[in-house]
Amino acid sequence: MLPFAISSFRSSSLIALVFLLTACGSVLETDKVNYKSESDAKNAAPLEVPPDLTKMSRSKRYELPGGSISAKTLSTEAATADPDTTSPLRIADLQIKKSGSQIWLEVGRTPEALWPQVKTFWTEAGFTLAREEQKLGLMETDWAENRAKLPQDFIRRSIGKLVDSLYSTGERDKFRISLERTSDNKTEIYISHRGLIEVYADTMARKTVWQPRPSDPELEKEFLRRLMIQLDPTLANNEKMAEAATPSKASASTLVNIEGKPAVSFNQGFDITWRRVGLTLDRNGFTVEDRDRKLGMYFVRYVEVNADGEPGFFSRIFSKSAPVKEPQQFRIKIESNQEQQSTILILNSSGAPDGSETAKKIAQLLVNELQ
Repeated sequence: MLPFAISSFRSSSLIALVFLLTACGSVLETDKVNYKSESDAKNAAPLEVPPDLTKMSRSKRYELPGGSISAKTLSTEAATADPDTTSPLRIADLQIKKSGSQIWLEVGRTPEALWPQVKTFWTEAGFTLAREEQKLGLMETDWAENRAKLPQDFIRRSIGKLVDSLYSTGERDKFRISLERTSDNKTEIYISHRGLIEVYADTMARKTVWQPRPSDPELEKEFLRRLMIQLDPTLANNEKMAEAATPSKASASTLVNIEGKPAVSFNQGFDITWRRVGLTLDRNGFTVEDRDRKLGMYFVRYVEVNADGEPGFFSRIFSKSAPVKEPQQFRIKIESNQEQQSTILILNSSGAPDGSETAKKIAQLLVNELQ
């Protein structure tokens, strides 16, 4: 089912339903945010998703607390400061921090104390957690649909609540939550978004499949704001959480070669580089299997979804002879010196520098995302 699609009805039944409902009075305006899992349609066939993306699981309807999603919901008082440094907004033991385009929440509590609170935040919102790894400090929701994106036309307002499963936005979202312990036993919380979009799998429009769509930083900010309010409800009407529109300056990242192998030079120290690389991996389809901050190492799986010069996921749909690539294992290692300069290395599964074409593309992706 493609965006805003609706199945056919016998016209007599449809007209009868419309008149019956409109005779009962006006329909209340729907929420601006209203998530629902695709698999609520119990008879629906399993959806095809790109390689290495978790299939959608069954869950209940998603009703998000805390008001509507807005592009102007979260920032810092120090928005005019140098964005290559940490810009804090402290409220009680909660502190919003910003570096470049990245925003995260620092809480003066341990990851062990926060884990059940963060889990409650997502479950009370209706989300089902598809992944829970407290040792790694990682949670991940299942795929869900924002039903508020459906057009609120006359038919939808009149019968949508009765035949809701007939409509689809053609988009799905999931969120990954990371809790990282700091050196002073506080916790940094990061939220990253991944999206899918539904497309036709053949020229006859007989079948649809799912492929990745760009992440939405504004959704990440909004859920971070809601989590902050969950951890301290007194912040719900705090004026300090208003958005400041000052844009961030770009950090400097450069593609380099070390003994013929691709690497990235980044003009930031270890802490900022570790955070920025982690968010980039989450946003761009990498599966983080493990991470070791002391070693500066991310252990990841990666599959090329739409590689330049090679058949991507969408083009493979039309070519039965093109094989689906299996995920490859890599290690992303960060080395920093005392002069606020870091080098990001792309290693193979054995820990040796990788000079493959895929490694070069990963390095270029990091350069692009770290600007």
